[in-house]
Amino acid sequence: MTKEMKHISETQMAFRQFFKKRVAAACVGTLLLLYFCAIFAGFLSPYSYKTEQRQFSYAPPTAIHFFDERKLTKPFVYGMKMDYDEVNKRIYQEDRSVKYPIELFKKGDKYKIFGLITCDYHFFGVDESTRLYILGADSRGRDLLSRLLYGSRISLSIGLIGVTISFTIGLLIGGIAGYYGGAIDNFLMRLCEMFMMVPGFYLLLALRAAFPDNFSSLQVYLAIIVILSFIGWAGLARIIRGMCLSLRERDYVLAARSLGLSDFQIIVQHILPHTLSYSIFAIMLSIPGYILGESALSLIGLGIQDPFASWGNMLSDAMSIVKIRFYPWILWPAFMIFLTVICFNVIGNALRDVLDPMLKGEGEN
Repeated sequence: MTKEMKHISETQMAFRQFFKKRVAAACVGTLLLLYFCAIFAGFLSPYSYKTEQRQFSYAPPTAIHFFDERKLTKPFVYGMKMDYDEVNKRIYQEDRSVKYPIELFKKGDKYKIFGLITCDYHFFGVDESTRLYILGADSRGRDLLSRLLYGSRISLSIGLIGVTISFTIGLLIGGIAGYYGGAIDNFLMRLCEMFMMVPGFYLLLALRAAFPDNFSSLQVYLAIIVILSFIGWAGLARIIRGMCLSLRERDYVLAARSLGLSDFQIIVQHILPHTLSYSIFAIMLSIPGYILGESALSLIGLGIQDPFASWGNMLSDAMSIVKIRFYPWILWPAFMIFLTVICFNVIGNALRDVLDPMLKGEGEN
């Protein structure tokens, strides 16, 4: 073993092995890009999530042109005009009599940076007399790209916050049950089984029904986090409890007990840290469930409500096969949910391979 290898910790070795997996590394980059876009959604989106133009209902994606009379030029779009066909269906066509250049740092709808600083500059935009629909428009003429970026704030943050709360509860309850055993272990495990025996989606609906219908969007957002956290902790607690049953007999735990440390200190400082290798990849595999849970609630009208955007309530436009056939761009939120879930699952599986000693041999294949 070389000197360089001696100074590399197991964590550093695990991360080196992880980033050798190109697909997992690409998924990390994708998620970082998504969270970056969510944080700076106001600046990156050309419009506000609630800006409507009813005359452009279900407008198709705008064609961006880079050539004018076969000469490379500054990106621009043509104006948009609307007509009706023989079955009274809207038809959008380019009005080639007028061109609108795409401008960087364009003034537009106001938004707040980090919820504090009011700003009206957007990364790109066009003149107010036309619309720029890069991904198309919804039924109210709202820009889908802007709503996807704003919706990512809710759909992505709910997964992180919800899993943080539920895993904190699961780790503590599992650690306490495994450390003490006996009657405390029996009571806590029966409590976990009560939560696990109810199908997750029905428990989700039952808990959501317990909250008033007149909640504001912020209250609904917090309620969904509480509901999802309430559902997700029980399975983790049972697994952590099994790990703690063996860890509590280790020499370092007996030494800590002989030094007079309290039971809580022993659980938090000496037992639970040894379960983190499992917990890290379990967290990554659990986050998609929280995203799908919020999307399901919003899709059926029990989650985030219009005009606020989340990927779930944006999919309510795609409930009709006829709309999907004529306006396929309304499925962009479904693609974003699919992409995010796949990325978290790939990262979770890769972390399992590099962190679980029993699977390290398989992970290198």
